[in-house]
Amino acid sequence: MAKSQFSALLCLSIVVGFGFLSGSWAKETVGIYELKKGNFSVKFTNWGATIMSLVVPDEHGKLADVVLGYDKVMGYKNDSVYFGAIVGRVANRIAGAQFTLDGKHYNLVANEGKNMLHGGSKGFSDVIWEVKKHSNKGPAPHIVFAYSSFDGEEGFPGNLSVTVSYTLPEDNQLDIIMKAKALNKATPVNLAQHTYWNLGGHDSGDVLSQVIQIFASHYTPVDGKLIPTGKVVSVKGTPYDFLEPHAINSKMDKLPNGYDINYALNGGLSHKMRTAAIVYDKKSGRKMELLTNQLGVQFYTGNYLNGVKGKHGAVYQAHAGLCFETQGFPDAVNHPNFPSQIVRPGHTYKHHMLFKFSTH
Repeated sequence: MAKSQFSALLCLSIVVGFGFLSGSWAKETVGIYELKKGNFSVKFTNWGATIMSLVVPDEHGKLADVVLGYDKVMGYKNDSVYFGAIVGRVANRIAGAQFTLDGKHYNLVANEGKNMLHGGSKGFSDVIWEVKKHSNKGPAPHIVFAYSSFDGEEGFPGNLSVTVSYTLPEDNQLDIIMKAKALNKATPVNLAQHTYWNLGGHDSGDVLSQVIQIFASHYTPVDGKLIPTGKVVSVKGTPYDFLEPHAINSKMDKLPNGYDINYALNGGLSHKMRTAAIVYDKKSGRKMELLTNQLGVQFYTGNYLNGVKGKHGAVYQAHAGLCFETQGFPDAVNHPNFPSQIVRPGHTYKHHMLFKFSTH
């Protein structure tokens, strides 16, 4: 479903736009920002608190950008596939774009048929975030984005204060911490980072030969509209079994389009950091390990990319990238048996991701 379109002039990668902040219209600047540590670098824009690129060496020291995206901010404003963005207030799908909380029924903005996807027609991926901090000095270069989500935004209850920090803590590592505080009403919160990765390079073709391992013995099956059924079932004997590493396309012929499914990560219901997934590209020798404190991860193989014009003249087709979106279970607001994603005033939602890049 196409997201809201905006018109603006782009000049020297700086765009002047308007964002709804703290209950009033405020003029904000959209820019491009970089974190760099050695030959490892990451670029961002505060439009959607988005990762635009990540450059990392292969086993021979050759650098490549392993993130799908656009050259300029305007691409992200017109984007319909959520390249690199923070999505929310609730990532993934909410059935019927509605839920009931504490006896009150809420109708949300439907933007995928009758359902809500990734926060609605103007979710967190389509707003201007404030740059609170940005420093390339010291041992841990970092940038912090902040957004104030207002009561009733896309139908969600309550004011919500949100921050996202990106840090380079060690060589070839990217640390992400998302926090959200409910200020006056209980509300569902389930943020996700929606980068499309291709360890061969963003313009190197499809990812189907890349080898992955997902540390989850169960997944949450979905119906024809990709809405969870409410069940949590074993991956054993299914195409979703990546407990042992194997190529993405080794079992994909049993699926209609590719992978787009939430896994229940091993490690129980505690929010301790755990390894979620590992990706390995034989051609470049690059390896990516993802750790998280979340209970689930959505594995998506870019099934609906179709001639998307990306950076440096690249054209992205289906399966040009893969997403590992760590998250709470999708549509948890409508499945009481799923772990709750409700954040109440006085409590803070915290979502931690750590990407470690290496070569074999």
